[in-house]
Amino acid sequence: MQLYMAPMEGLTGYIYRNAYHRHFHKLDKYFTPFITNKKLNYKERNDVLPAHNEGMVTIPQILTNRAEDFLCICRELEGYGYTAVNLNLGCPSGTVVAKKRGAGFLAYPEELDRFLEEIFAGCSMGISIKTRIGKEDKEEWERLLLVYDRYPLEELLIHPRLQTDFYNNTADWKVFDEALSRCRHSLCYNGDIHAVEDYRQFMETCPQTQKLMLGRGILKNPGLPGEIRGENPADKEKLRVFHDEILEGYKEVMYGDKNTLFKMKELWFYLSQSFTNPEKYIKRIRRTDRISEYEGIVHALFREQELLWEC
Repeated sequence: MQLYMAPMEGLTGYIYRNAYHRHFHKLDKYFTPFITNKKLNYKERNDVLPAHNEGMVTIPQILTNRAEDFLCICRELEGYGYTAVNLNLGCPSGTVVAKKRGAGFLAYPEELDRFLEEIFAGCSMGISIKTRIGKEDKEEWERLLLVYDRYPLEELLIHPRLQTDFYNNTADWKVFDEALSRCRHSLCYNGDIHAVEDYRQFMETCPQTQKLMLGRGILKNPGLPGEIRGENPADKEKLRVFHDEILEGYKEVMYGDKNTLFKMKELWFYLSQSFTNPEKYIKRIRRTDRISEYEGIVHALFREQELLWEC
């Protein structure tokens, strides 16, 4: 089973990816949070610099519905040595969808078809797509698959939800399993694998799956990929070292305590779900604007609470 890290905007940037790669199970691919600017801005460029992605197979993700912009970004990425990119057709955010990008582009299959024709004609890089199965109705999926099958995708990464589902309801494993038998592309599954038991149940339904992308599951439990591959669960010591390296990384590049803590608070929204009784600590983390106070709260959390899988 090949395992990938999903692109999570604001969370899985290069600081997180590097800390993860050093302390946990090495993943087969790491996808960057999406790039939207025709000319990469400072943040986007920092995230894809080769020096910030050493030893990892990193795939930059692009979010646009303009072929000219897509090709311009690809040319800049080629200059950094990249040979493959990913097109985001899965982001369900309302602000993204309103601009007919991400999963919003799925509602316009004819325009999407013309866009893909243009980028495949003008780009020498390998192109993969991360997609949902439609915007509002599963009936859309049939047409979208026909569009995708026209092009030489490196792989098709499927999150089997509609855009209107956001992250509610449940991912449709049956739709993915049917795609495995019908689609000519190499497929990767993404969605709702948050624990080893989720993985086992999924594989009972979709036993031919060979690639799996993990997002929220990794953020909640960074040791999940290792567990899927038969390793022991992560312990608190390992998790604490991982946390501390991320914190130090943000302290080096962010200006001031408030900005650094904003990033760490985003991370704790997920990481807290691996601990027994984290509520009072998370409330205090949300309120603090001082790193010194934050470090004391985190120390108390690690000392006083247990990981759920160690109970």
